[in-house]
Amino acid sequence: MSTLKELCGGLPLDPLPSNRGRDPDVPHAPVRTPNLSSQEERLALRNALRYFPPSLHSTLASEFAQELRQYGHIYMYRFCPPIRMRAYPIDQYPCRTHQAAAIMHMIMNNLDPVVAQFPQELVTYGGNGQVFSNWAQFWLVLHYLSEMTEEQTLVMYSGHPLGLFPSPTSSPRMVITNGMVIPNYSSREDYEKNFAMGITMYGQMTAGSYCYIGPQGIVHGTMLTVLNAGRRYLGTSDLAGRVFVTSGLGGMSGAQAKAAVIAGCVGVIAEVDEAPLKKRHEQGWLMEVTNDLDHCIQKIREAKTSKTPLSLGYHGNIVDLWERLLAEYESTGELLVDLGSDQTSLHNPFSGGYYPAKLSLRQASQLMSTDPARFRTAVQESLRRQVMAINKLAQAGMFFWDYGNAFLLEAQKSRFVTALEHYFLSYKDCGMPQNLHREQKSTASFQSAEVEKTGAGKTEFRYPSYVQHIMGDIFSLGFGPFRWVCTSGDPNDLAQTDDIAASVLEDISSSVSERVKQQYSDNIHWIRQAGKHNMVVGSQARILYSDQKGRVLIALAINQAIADGRVSAPVVISRDHHDVSGTDSPFRETSNVYDGSAFCADMAVQNFVGDAFRGATWVALHNGGGVGWGEVINGGFGLVLDGSEEAGRRASMMLNWDVSNGVARRCWSGNTNAYDTIQRTMEAQRQLRVTMPFPVQDEHVLDRALQG
Repeated sequence: MSTLKELCGGLPLDPLPSNRGRDPDVPHAPVRTPNLSSQEERLALRNALRYFPPSLHSTLASEFAQELRQYGHIYMYRFCPPIRMRAYPIDQYPCRTHQAAAIMHMIMNNLDPVVAQFPQELVTYGGNGQVFSNWAQFWLVLHYLSEMTEEQTLVMYSGHPLGLFPSPTSSPRMVITNGMVIPNYSSREDYEKNFAMGITMYGQMTAGSYCYIGPQGIVHGTMLTVLNAGRRYLGTSDLAGRVFVTSGLGGMSGAQAKAAVIAGCVGVIAEVDEAPLKKRHEQGWLMEVTNDLDHCIQKIREAKTSKTPLSLGYHGNIVDLWERLLAEYESTGELLVDLGSDQTSLHNPFSGGYYPAKLSLRQASQLMSTDPARFRTAVQESLRRQVMAINKLAQAGMFFWDYGNAFLLEAQKSRFVTALEHYFLSYKDCGMPQNLHREQKSTASFQSAEVEKTGAGKTEFRYPSYVQHIMGDIFSLGFGPFRWVCTSGDPNDLAQTDDIAASVLEDISSSVSERVKQQYSDNIHWIRQAGKHNMVVGSQARILYSDQKGRVLIALAINQAIADGRVSAPVVISRDHHDVSGTDSPFRETSNVYDGSAFCADMAVQNFVGDAFRGATWVALHNGGGVGWGEVINGGFGLVLDGSEEAGRRASMMLNWDVSNGVARRCWSGNTNAYDTIQRTMEAQRQLRVTMPFPVQDEHVLDRALQG
């Protein structure tokens, strides 16, 4: 067992640690299939060895080459540290500045096995959301942080620590970029090769910026989404007896079960992998598990009748669950589902983010590594079947939305699969079910996944994204996922900050509009109840949705509590990049931006830069996240509150910008909520001046002009 002091001493090279290989007791990332040429393999190996002196190359070269060919990436398992990986109290890190120690606290939380999806592959969530590309980078980063002063900045290139560079004390202590690939070379195929060669990395949103706080981060957002879906689609805030069907119980998606119960409904979540399903059940987030569809249907009927909140995990494929719900409706006329969505990792559909029906997890994993083309075809066929069942249930009265995981985008792409590809989808030589080959040739299997919306723009489909219909207007009011982490690791500090946040929001809510008051009310209820729902997984962290005023006042109140000694150690504030300003993502965060700029990334880049010079402790900019590589640019930050006046000044200035940037952009795109919000903000802040749009009030003006 290493100590934190040893962990900060740099790469252990003399002697080399023993090569223990992969730990069989933790989940592991699927095998990657980058299809490197012999020259690219040589380059990948050369790139990995440059972290080590030439005297070790002969020892490590064959080992790294084996990892590359066996797993599709060089993770450097030999250097996976023999320490209990967790968020240690901040005063235990041997650092010269508490800002660096806070970053270490966050990094180690991201890699804690109770938090991380694939800890030995340095994946926090989403199947490929990396903290670092390899373990050499981890050791070097901790060493640099332990040596850092407040006149240095650590620069990170896609997991690689470029080094410590002199900078003013007002500068960020760390600047992170992930996946900043030239746009013409940002395809999935390019990414797989580049990651295998160790030259770029997919940081997801909060994995590569070290700000993940476990599934609690999305429990709250999912609860708000389900509550507001009920208000919009079902016309009620009372979801008792209502059924929400979805899939995924891994990192981010694992929150769905807990969120459904807090919202008061019946949540039924399909998951093909027993490990995350078991994990959520052991945590108490999942109340019951079954692999029997008959039992599943029975429990749904019972819970609907008794109006009892329930989180039921179905151990099986989501396609089978949707098709069974459809069969029940067609045979009995009883619609057993009210709300539906999907949270499989479809941003990563062909590398373990989505598993096709008719194959077991083992069979699918085998096919994924041995024949990626046939695996791709099987995934796309499953998507078409899933959409077909959803469409029929939606016609019967079920309301479905895309949860920003690229479900509809990938379903749309699946229509390009040809009948010829279906014909060659035969599994006779790899132990697959014999009846699958016959089923693939049926007429129905050749149908496209019908998700298009006639006359719609590029970001619109048959079903709305949850941003378009549910959360987008909340973003435009300035509300988004504000977070904090108590670096003491003391639950009492977290309870104290919960009380502070609730009191701040209660004070503000007495003088706001009714629409804003509804958001405050939801979040006050959440924060008052959060401690009772065992939300903490890993670090002592909390999340709530707040607008600009609330975020600033909560941060200042927590900072004062640290100064007064009511909170015993520094607190890190951050947010999910999935927020008002942080992300340009045309199929999710900016899907309700209709002026044509949804595909532009100015907002996220300006957010990253603006946070940096307004006081953030660290900033991060990523290509990819949520909906996939090449589909989004997102920026994030971390800021350490230490009780000082300077920390309060930084928090106030940076948080005001961090929200107003996005509200102003959404206002310019034509969103009326954002227009009203930024108007009120300008009235409160005399130095804020935003360019306001003049909307076209008479559409006939456009018609006459364009008709010449």
